[in-house]
Amino acid sequence: MDKYQGIISANLLEQFLDKPCNSFTRTDLIRFIEEKGIRMLNFRYVAEDGKLKTLNFVINGRDHLESVLATGERVDGSSLFSFIGAGSSDLYVVPRYKTAFVNPFSEVPTLDMLCSYYDSEGKPLESSPEYILRKAHKRFKSSSGFVFKAMGELEYYVQGVKEEMYPTEDQRGYHASSPFSNYESLRLEAMKLISRAGGKIKYGHCEVGSFSTDAESFEQHEIEFLPVDAEDAVDQLIIAKWILRQLGDKYGVNLSFAPKITVGKAGSGLHVHMMLTKDGKNEMMSEKGLSDIAKKLIAGLLDLASPLTAFGNTLPTSYLRLVPHQEAPTNICWGDRNRSVLVRVPLGWQAVSGMIKDANPLSEENSQNFDSKQTVEIRSPDGSADLYHLFAGLIMAAQHGLEMENALEMANQLYVDVNIFQDKHKDRLAQLANLPECCEDSAKALQQRRDIFEKDGVFPTGTIDNIIGTLNAFQDKGLSEKLYGKTEEIRKLVYKYLHHM
Repeated sequence: MDKYQGIISANLLEQFLDKPCNSFTRTDLIRFIEEKGIRMLNFRYVAEDGKLKTLNFVINGRDHLESVLATGERVDGSSLFSFIGAGSSDLYVVPRYKTAFVNPFSEVPTLDMLCSYYDSEGKPLESSPEYILRKAHKRFKSSSGFVFKAMGELEYYVQGVKEEMYPTEDQRGYHASSPFSNYESLRLEAMKLISRAGGKIKYGHCEVGSFSTDAESFEQHEIEFLPVDAEDAVDQLIIAKWILRQLGDKYGVNLSFAPKITVGKAGSGLHVHMMLTKDGKNEMMSEKGLSDIAKKLIAGLLDLASPLTAFGNTLPTSYLRLVPHQEAPTNICWGDRNRSVLVRVPLGWQAVSGMIKDANPLSEENSQNFDSKQTVEIRSPDGSADLYHLFAGLIMAAQHGLEMENALEMANQLYVDVNIFQDKHKDRLAQLANLPECCEDSAKALQQRRDIFEKDGVFPTGTIDNIIGTLNAFQDKGLSEKLYGKTEEIRKLVYKYLHHM
């Protein structure tokens, strides 16, 4: 058998076991644990609040280790999910071996794993966010024959002491380098640790958002991942957010994924790139350009754009970000390389050649055929997103688009190739529908289209009810207008939700 070609992976377990993480077995993990002197295990799982929970184990011997890895453990479901009653609350959490990673922060050598929930009969918990995503992708693959690959752009702000020698330039931080980027070292350390934990990172950089007060600086960064199967895309985001928060705590800085830090400055989005593949081949392009498959996917995203905000924009401050003239989308449309649209088709290396030869005249032309990198990007979600629900919703929207009879017609009608916020294009802007302006509007949109997400039991009725109820409870109708010009009230609201997700 050929040697595993992923040996150069930064993932510590893949390096040691000489195999990809999706091939890990219980025997593999036990061998790693014994040879590396691992003394503790952490089971980790996301509950209804979208935050990572932890169950710690001290390894008491080989039999104990075998038992924990083979059978999982009991947890109190009623304390994790509001829809589970205390009278029959026990759930099982069972580790997914492919997610195992060495905890980079524990003083005692520790192996962490993400888990799935199972009910008293040993069946997957229907309302578990992780299982909802798994159901959505299974249904999509069965119906369409495509694999849904995705990746997120994880944006965040670091709040620290103002740097006098190299001050942060207001809203001019895009791709800034140290020493003008005060927290580049934190980002680089995060990228190293995320990669060792199995995250497939594309790159990291400073983002445009930056500003200072008299005593503090606020600096925006982004870590972008490579497209992987949807379930893995969420898992790596979950772990990445945990690692970044741990580093923020370690270095005594406030690190937040909140959609808005202050009004008038760039917010933090969670742009999601998507591609559909079949037999390992990217199906987003054809000989004539963007494929009909890709356009149908886009049509599905646009048709369900408003209810998707119920999963991707879950806080009142989400709608302080979705305002005109700040790159965050407000209107339902799509375009090529256009940052004022909801769904963007970024550059994909099509119809270009000779760049490497031009940049490197003495080198031979690289004749290797690389797979297409083309994706489409939805720009509305933010750091408050309920990640498993969001990615499940995106998959349901993609399938909806593939099945819509008028998908290509809708895609054609909603395509724009101009900056819709310029005065000369105000007539085109007036033709486009708006995204919801508050949580209550988002809840209403989900209520109106909930049947699509509930098809074949992917999103249980109770889950949709709970999401709608949570959004309505904010009672934020007209909040933006009420807060206009009220700096102190805005600040209090922002800090209330600074670490909500």
